[in-house]
Amino acid sequence: MVEKLKVLQLTRLERLMDVVFAIVIWSTFNLLPRPEESVAKWESVLVMLREEWSSFLFVLLATGIVIIYWLQNISLLGNLKKTNGVHTAISIFQLVFVLLFLYAITSGVILGESADSRIFESVTAMMIGVMGWSGWYYAMNKADLLNPELSKEEAEHILQKNLAEPVTAVITIPFAFVGPVAWELSWFLYPFIRYIFSRFKSRNQST
Repeated sequence: MVEKLKVLQLTRLERLMDVVFAIVIWSTFNLLPRPEESVAKWESVLVMLREEWSSFLFVLLATGIVIIYWLQNISLLGNLKKTNGVHTAISIFQLVFVLLFLYAITSGVILGESADSRIFESVTAMMIGVMGWSGWYYAMNKADLLNPELSKEEAEHILQKNLAEPVTAVITIPFAFVGPVAWELSWFLYPFIRYIFSRFKSRNQST
């Protein structure tokens, strides 16, 4: 009976996290600049894109970051057979930081571009990744939560490759002091950082 409840708890946790991530993605996309009905602020769509390109880049980048973490979350929970109270608590804390990331994005749009707002966004994004990594680490080492078909090597590979997201967020922090464009572009280091972690994993397997 207890085992069935833990399996059901995992299903409900997945639904909760899917809903929160979907809401955050939608809310972030809604921060895109748009013409007001009462005031013709831009003469055309091209003028709007030219004048507000940095806002579009920022919001679309933030949406992309949330989507990356959502896909990561789907992968991590999909490799579990059940959850427990501790793992669920870690996952809930991850959702808290997802909502804080949305708050940071909204604050940055309303208050304008500043180093403080960008650092806030980087830190909250980092903590989303840290909590996801912590949940998987706990599931792998502290409780019998993993899918039995998953080998120890595969579990360790998942643990390692999911460091790429929080590491990328940490790297973006000093770029916040350089300027908003530099900060936004620094996020595009993510594919390169993920590739480095993959190469490191391959070398470990060969030794």
